[in-house]
Amino acid sequence: MFIIVLAVAGCELVPTSANDASVSGPDGAVLAPGDVQRPQARPEQSAPAPTPEVSIGTLGRTIASLGNAAEPGLWLKTPLVDATRQARVYSAKTDKSVSVTLIPIEGPSTAGSRMSLAAMQALGVSPADLVEVDVFGA
Repeated sequence: MFIIVLAVAGCELVPTSANDASVSGPDGAVLAPGDVQRPQARPEQSAPAPTPEVSIGTLGRTIASLGNAAEPGLWLKTPLVDATRQARVYSAKTDKSVSVTLIPIEGPSTAGSRMSLAAMQALGVSPADLVEVDVFGA
């Protein structure tokens, strides 16, 4: 048979009867009912500003398809950059990220990107899928 004992911290703060209205303060002194300090209400805070779809500090969000499967390495060819550079790509679908080399391609920043087979495998997505990724500069 198991016996479960529950301990409640601060039990001395709870009156044991309707006639026992004294409460102990943090230093052990007995406080009268009028001396009990109530938590102060916090001033109204304005709602936080809405976050943009792509977080600040990211290079952008793009839809990637499989690039040249015969081309080795971890890379993403994308119109989001003007020069080759290192970055991380993150897939919310799989909650994984991988470091890649970004390679610029022509087109508007809203155009799609092409990803290496190795990068798609590292993200845990099928090479046949179109995968939405967030691109973070390194």
